[in-house]
Parts: sequence; structure tokens; C-alpha cells
Amino acid sequence: MNKTILPILLIILVATVPKVSYAKESTCYGTTSAGRLEGGVQLPKSGSNFVGYSDIAHLVGRTYVHSEVKDIVIDAYKYLELERPAKVYKYAETGWEKGGEFKPHKTHRNGLSVDFMTPVINAEGESVHLHTNPANRFGYDIEFDKNGKYNNLKIDYEALAAHIVALDEAAKARGHKLWRVIFDPELQAGLFETQFGDYIKKNIKLSNRRSWVRHDEHYHVDFEIPCKK
Repeated sequence: MNKTILPILLIILVATVPKVSYAKESTCYGTTSAGRLEGGVQLPKSGSNFVGYSDIAHLVGRTYVHSEVKDIVIDAYKYLELERPAKVYKYAETGWEKGGEFKPHKTHRNGLSVDFMTPVINAEGESVHLHTNPANRFGYDIEFDKNGKYNNLKIDYEALAAHIVALDEAAKARGHKLWRVIFDPELQAGLFETQFGDYIKKNIKLSNRRSWVRHDEHYHVDFEIPCKK
């Protein structure tokens, strides 16, 4: 399917999703690094093509976001389910129901930040989830080499790029956009070699500075949604 019809498909998806799933509305305050959230909503533990990174984290409430962010994330997954049915995805840390300080993160405070585990393929070329458990700090201790490999797994750049584009288009369909995507600068070249490379260069703000943590096993997405002071 031609990627240029992505916005049309997402608009159709948004229009046809039952409104009951979007009943609760959130209000964000301040910024991702100094803010809070009212009416936070929790991402579902799983869907047809995605799972959360930890049942424990879900239970203790580390998977809350702004209601608009939830809708954008789900819309993107629904599109990817149609366009790339063989691919699986996993989201990670988001934030507390009421926002605020979210250790060990420096952001994730007003419901507009989401971490996603990096999509990977195994030695057979199959789309699989990164293993996330307490032993590897729920996946955050995983380290890819400069070639995007970890043990018998390799970064699935096509799936990763497709997800970033789907998030951007889903946000735009709802009148918002992505503020930035943080992904290890040393690994970003793989994104530009995909069929979505030109789109990402023109539309996505990728951080070109190495963060205080590497962001290789996950990519951090901040959404731009109006917040109160």
C-alpha cells in the first residue's frame, strides 16, 4: 500500500472508532519536565499487535497518559495492524495518572511523553518483542551495538520508521503533532534508509544530541498538545 494514503486511512479510523472509547478528557499543565496531569487515562495492557512492557508496571500505574495521547497511540496501532499485520509492537514507560515527578525519568510529567520499545526481528526475520522483565530493568538495560544488533536480534528499522510516521499522522489527524522523538543519534541512519526516510527528515524532529540515557532499546516520543500553565 502506498504510504501517501496514510492520512486518509487514519482519518477513516478516527471517524469509525466508537466515541465511547474517547469519553474521558484530560488536562495537562506545564511541560514534560515540569508539569502535571488531570484526568489521566491508562493505555490498555495489550491489543492485536501490541503489548505493554510490564503487567507489574501497569498494575502500579506507570502507564497513564493524556487522553489525546492515548487516542493517537491506539489509532497508530490500528493503522499498523492493517498495513503491517506481521509486525508486533511494545510500549514502555508513560507516566502517573496525575503526572508529576516520574523517576528515573526527567520528563514524563504531564502525560505527553511515551517510551516505546524498539521493534526487532529475530534470526529468522520474524517480528518479535524485546524481552522486558525485572532482570533487565524491564528492557531498559538492553544495549544494541553500533550495527543495531543485540544477541540474535536486530533492530527492525522499517517497523520502527513506520510506527513513527503512523504516530505523526495520527496526531495530525486529531489536530496535534509530535514535538520530538529521542532515539540514539548513532542509530538514526537506519531510519533514513527505509521507505519513510524522506518523510522523517521533513516532518519529524529527531534529537541529534545524546541524551543522559542512550535511547537505543527504546525511543521516546513527546506529543505537542496545548497545556495550561
